[in-house]
Amino acid sequence: MDPSKTADFKLPTSGGGTFNLSDHTGKIVVLYFYPKDSTPGCTTEGIDFAALHDQFAAANAIVVGVSRDSVKSHDNFCAKHGFPFVLISDAEEKLCAEFGVMKMKNMYGKQVRGIERSTFVIGADGKPATEWRGVKVAGHAQAVLDAVKALA
Repeated sequence: MDPSKTADFKLPTSGGGTFNLSDHTGKIVVLYFYPKDSTPGCTTEGIDFAALHDQFAAANAIVVGVSRDSVKSHDNFCAKHGFPFVLISDAEEKLCAEFGVMKMKNMYGKQVRGIERSTFVIGADGKPATEWRGVKVAGHAQAVLDAVKALA
């Protein structure tokens, strides 16, 4: 990833939309990558970001979740939990590759390839501002909000 600017991308989202990074120039963009819809940690993370939604908006920021799940899966996940933000479907792992979040992980004693929970803040100028890798869910959304407020 070019450290001076985040490459534009265009991918399908929950709600039948398309997320195009360049449509959000002038706003701080929080991209949080998570492994799978409707799993305990990913659900908690989404709920935590949703709970802080108004504070992110007040800081000129939008939050967007990203996983390899389908748009249909994202729609169900959003509907069940009332997320006030869209989820990007990166089924072909293009955005995951751009941000380097695909890793080999241990799940129940087996090696599996999946998304390493990671969050990236892109400044209103389009430049990468902050990143977290290997995220632990507890307290993470608040830490991201604190970093966003420091940028705003």
